Amino acid sequence: MQLSELIKNTPDPQPTVCRGVRGAVTVKENSEEAILAATRELLQVMVKRNDMRPDDVASVYFTTTVDLNATYPALAARQLGWGGVALMCGHEMDVPDGLPMCVRVLIHWNTSRNAKEIVHVYLREAQSLRPDRQNLPPVRPRQMNAMEAMVKVMASVL
Repeated sequence: MQLSELIKNTPDPQPTVCRGVRGAVTVKENSEEAILAATRELLQVMVKRNDMRPDDVASVYFTTTVDLNATYPALAARQLGWGGVALMCGHEMDVPDGLPMCVRVLIHWNTSRNAKEIVHVYLREAQSLRPDRQNLPPVRPRQMNAMEAMVKVMASVL
C-alpha cells in the first residue's frame, strides 16, 4: 500500500475542543478539612470517570454556597498536583431553598470527546441538583418572544 492510500484511508482524529465538565458535592461542616476533603474526592471522581489528565485542563471555576467560607476549594486541586492549572473561586448565588453546604466545580477541559461522552459528577446530596433535567420549568411565551426578537436582530446584523 502506498503512503497516499494509507493517509487517505486513515480516519481523521477527533479535533480537540474545550468542554465544560460539571460537578458538585455537599460538605458536612464549614471547616477547612471538610471542604478540602470533599473537593478532592469530587475532583478525583471527575478525573477517573472522564479519564482526564490535569495537563489537558485549561482552567477550573469553583463555587461554594455562602455558608462555606473556611477555605478556598481550589486549594484541593493544588493538593492534587494541579500546579499549572488556572483556578478561581467564588460564591454561588444565594437562591431561596437552594442546596446548602455545597461546592460546585466547572472544569474547562481540552478533549477530543464529544459533549455526550462527558460525565458530570454529583456526589452526596448534590445528586439532587441534576435529576437530569426532567423537570425543567416551561419557557413562558413572553420569554420566547424576547428570544425570537433577539435572534432576528442578530440575523439582520450578520
